[in-house]
Amino acid sequence: MRFWLMKSEPDVFSINDLANRLNQTEPWEGVRNYQARNFMREMEQGDLAFFYHSNCKEAGIVGVIQIAKTAYIDDSAFDENGAYFDPKSTQQNPRWWRVDVQLVKKFSRTITLRELKTKNELTDFQLVQRGNRLSILPVSQTQWDFIQSLQ
Repeated sequence: MRFWLMKSEPDVFSINDLANRLNQTEPWEGVRNYQARNFMREMEQGDLAFFYHSNCKEAGIVGVIQIAKTAYIDDSAFDENGAYFDPKSTQQNPRWWRVDVQLVKKFSRTITLRELKTKNELTDFQLVQRGNRLSILPVSQTQWDFIQSLQ
């Protein structure tokens, strides 16, 4: 099993939105960064991820999700009227992939980015390093366990 962090802007898709979906499951679509896409292609069913609210008043980790379905073609890239349209992505040569995620648990509080940056145990965590804007990041077992202990 591997561990991840997956970012979403809560005004686009929040952990509460996921909680309200059928079976608390939803495709994680719209990733348009090659490294983040490659991370999704590495994910296996059952892998766990922190759900992170980004680009908001209180950015931080708000819960845990699991990979419910491994990577498959993100057909939102083919919708000419959609927000994630990519004219260079085709059915014959798709550029973008998505996974399905399912809610495991919502945290009782947000573990804020500000708090995470104060922890010496997380100095090597990509999330707290300057300039890291990737929407999906790998998380080590040690980092995962430490962050879980903060709730």
